[in-house]
Amino acid sequence: MGACKEKDYAIPEAKGVLQNDVIKRSLGPNLVGQKIEFAYAMALPADKGKIVSAQVEASIAGAPTTFLEHRSFYTNSSGVDVGIDIGSPSVNKDNLTTVDFTKDTMAATLRYNYVAPEEARGKAVKFTFTAKSSSGETATYSMGPYNISKMDMKLDLRAVDNAACYISIEDMAVYTAAQAATMPGKIDLVYIYRTPTNYLHSIVSPGSDPQYLPGVTLPAGVNKLTKLVRAWALRDQQLARLQFGVFIDDVDFEKKGFEDAADLALNLKAEAGLWVETADGKYRAYVFINSVTNNTKTAVISIKRYTMK
Repeated sequence: MGACKEKDYAIPEAKGVLQNDVIKRSLGPNLVGQKIEFAYAMALPADKGKIVSAQVEASIAGAPTTFLEHRSFYTNSSGVDVGIDIGSPSVNKDNLTTVDFTKDTMAATLRYNYVAPEEARGKAVKFTFTAKSSSGETATYSMGPYNISKMDMKLDLRAVDNAACYISIEDMAVYTAAQAATMPGKIDLVYIYRTPTNYLHSIVSPGSDPQYLPGVTLPAGVNKLTKLVRAWALRDQQLARLQFGVFIDDVDFEKKGFEDAADLALNLKAEAGLWVETADGKYRAYVFINSVTNNTKTAVISIKRYTMK
């Protein structure tokens, strides 16, 4: 028989050197043109000098909008993030993003926002965070690799019945009939609103039976038979921007089956979605219904698109 003895707790002693740490704040797939956000913390004892600079080196140079905050953030008692200027705005040069400190400080937490460039699509990127002190000390921290998705994303496209209602997956855009007539090969779907309660807000392939396109005169050449699979509770967070921690990634498009696909989806509701495969098999997409409005005969949609070939 043995007895457990509770040990006295003592606050750990801080190391007498410059230290740093990093956490990744952003969630979900890393998309070209979107931010990957980190929080970079650094500190050293007061008698060891001050921090003079911080920098991040990316293995693939970020887009020009990549930046390292020149403000150090803390969260106040109300849960609000508050920034305090500690340096000059960051400078990007090749793969480096640097902030020079202008305030005497021994501790700071800076936000780093890497905006994935087109050059990083389908590749992996790594980051090296570095802080320097006035005493010549250097601290580094490595993060990654992180895969950059092959997907593209477009948010909040407004489809209007009998107006901007022709949807192109290739362009991730909604066109009018006049515009669609100039690019018939790019039109994959038609948005329609009709008053029967079993129809209402609907998305239909242009090549569907004409009975499912009542009152629609398709522009010449707009005739693709696009495959559609409905999804009821798949609220991708990047498309929906709701509280659900669900994300569609590249592998989901690669593995998605369309054996039982239809060529139309009637009576769509807000927060529903559609898996889509274009007639030529070049693209797969997930179309999320952000909102629908009956009196204006409109729907707001957001799209993730994956190039299959």
